[in-house]
Amino acid sequence: MEINGIAIDDTFAEGFPIKMARVLITAVTERWAIEAAREATGFGTSVIGCPAEAGIESIVSGEETPDGRPGVNILICNMGYKNLENSLLFRVGQCVLTAPTTSAFSGMPKAEKQFDTGRKLKFFGDGFEKQAEMYGKSVWTIPRMSGDFIVEQSFGAVDGIAGGNFLILAQNQSAGLMAAEAAVDAIGKVKGTITPFPGGVVASGSKVGSKYKFLKASTNTAFCTSLREDGVCTLSEDISSVFEIVINGVDKEAISAAMKAGINAACRVPGVLKISAANYDGKLGTHQFPLHVVLE
Repeated sequence: MEINGIAIDDTFAEGFPIKMARVLITAVTERWAIEAAREATGFGTSVIGCPAEAGIESIVSGEETPDGRPGVNILICNMGYKNLENSLLFRVGQCVLTAPTTSAFSGMPKAEKQFDTGRKLKFFGDGFEKQAEMYGKSVWTIPRMSGDFIVEQSFGAVDGIAGGNFLILAQNQSAGLMAAEAAVDAIGKVKGTITPFPGGVVASGSKVGSKYKFLKASTNTAFCTSLREDGVCTLSEDISSVFEIVINGVDKEAISAAMKAGINAACRVPGVLKISAANYDGKLGTHQFPLHVVLE
């Protein structure tokens, strides 16, 4: 298979189950909603070493928010519900409550799994917090110096998928990065997905395991072009740079749509030579995304 003359490897991306929650952050202006969202999704690239995987899903207008103010949807992901509950509590409490003019609402109000995140955060009000009905929701108002923080009492969570991915193999670093940026921009329009790494782009793709027994993951040596002389790199001589795009999503359909959008965007950039994907022979996760099927 080819797109714009660029070869698409006959391989698959490998994803694994993860728990995720959506938080809708609103503020008096889009700037402050985005600032809070960035803080709340920081240090959230990979559960290999981060307490959660997190990212900005979408920016929404006041027509799509309960309080009529600009908003940002974020997704927070953990391997288990207990860890996800803690991530919600700390990230909303430390990064959203502390940001000017913000409020926080559940982005998955109908989910079967619910956490009482708002009820737990109310204690910051030191006895002056109040329960109320606003915007058709049960919320807590927590006094703060710049005006009350409004937080929904419960936040929903669902079973999602992490690790959808594709690799951009390029003639040089500039072409690869431009293609990765185009891919991330395209994926940003697909609801229900995030690209949790810095700017959505992974410079340090990994493999499972290491020769060092204390590491559960290490650099993907087969795709490191500087290791050609070591006989480890498996890439052809014309490829000098590889970037990976990793996608988390609410379901398989969302990730497939995001991969398709991202790959098509990347293949419009001159200097991209091939598209591939990272997998571990099916040993890491239960979800497979064959590139040729995704792109059909």
